[in-house]
Amino acid sequence: MQRKHIYNPSSNESLNNRKIFGGNPHGILNFTKAKYTWALKLWDVMEANTWFPREVDTTNDVVDYNKNLTVSEKRMYDLVWSQLISMDSFQTNNLADNINPYITAPEVNACLARQAYEEANHSKSYAVMAEAICDNTDLIYEMEKHDDVLRKKNDYISSVYEQLAGDVTEEKIVLAMFANQILEGLYFYAGFASIYSLARAGKMLGSAQMIRFIQRDEITHLLLFQNMINSVQKERPELFTKELKGKVYEMFKIAGALEIEWGKYITQNQIMGFTDDIIEQYIQYLIDERLKAVGFEKLYNVKHPIKWVDDFSRFNDQKTNFFEGNVSNYSKGSLSFDDF
Repeated sequence: MQRKHIYNPSSNESLNNRKIFGGNPHGILNFTKAKYTWALKLWDVMEANTWFPREVDTTNDVVDYNKNLTVSEKRMYDLVWSQLISMDSFQTNNLADNINPYITAPEVNACLARQAYEEANHSKSYAVMAEAICDNTDLIYEMEKHDDVLRKKNDYISSVYEQLAGDVTEEKIVLAMFANQILEGLYFYAGFASIYSLARAGKMLGSAQMIRFIQRDEITHLLLFQNMINSVQKERPELFTKELKGKVYEMFKIAGALEIEWGKYITQNQIMGFTDDIIEQYIQYLIDERLKAVGFEKLYNVKHPIKWVDDFSRFNDQKTNFFEGNVSNYSKGSLSFDDF
């Protein structure tokens, strides 16, 4: 596959012939005409959800970090920020370098560009939190050089992106969409839940609010890739062979094992509301929900073991079924819609 042309005035592609990838786009972004109307809805949600790290007050978190966190909680807190920093750093570059150049639907291109901005904004929020709260900012940003478990996780995630780049094929594009679904819908969640566990105990409430903003963005990113996958399944069902589905399931299994290992490692059975069994079941539950969202069979058939996490992740003015992809009142504005 070739990267799309930035400008292609000789294109005679009709709206109905537009494709997620493998199309022949004109290169003009026209928001008045779109084949993938879910992308326009998603753009509006992302725009309405605009936020800035300075909106979050970290004053009390500084006190909590220095006086009220246990040694285990402080260790977990530092590791969580280090891991989240890695994920959003990867994604900012991955979207621009490995994904968007091959996506040929301009309305989807726009959402991916918006997502790249939001990933960079998350990196800015991590910088604000690390600088204001943590003892050693440099260590937070270089933790993978000193922590083997974090390095193992980062090495695997980056290796998947690198394998799916280079000589790009149709199968690689599809697998890259699943890799991004996994990153947006799985790799962040042990860290999110860990910060919410501190908030549940009345600590680090500013940090939990920052995570709410970030998670709200990540849900739109998850929906973006799930809708891309579902659209390609309708357009190109022949690509979803038994072999490809086997590769997808293997990706989820490896990712789940890594996230379970990470969740157990950062909590070490020392954090209220978490045990190793709960962490394992929570990640398995998330895997099942992600697979179900793109029409694949579940792997584990387990129940959600820590539903209180969902309560902490919600804003007061929104009602969101994160795992079904249905959204209402899902913004800081008045925009609402039911599903994609």
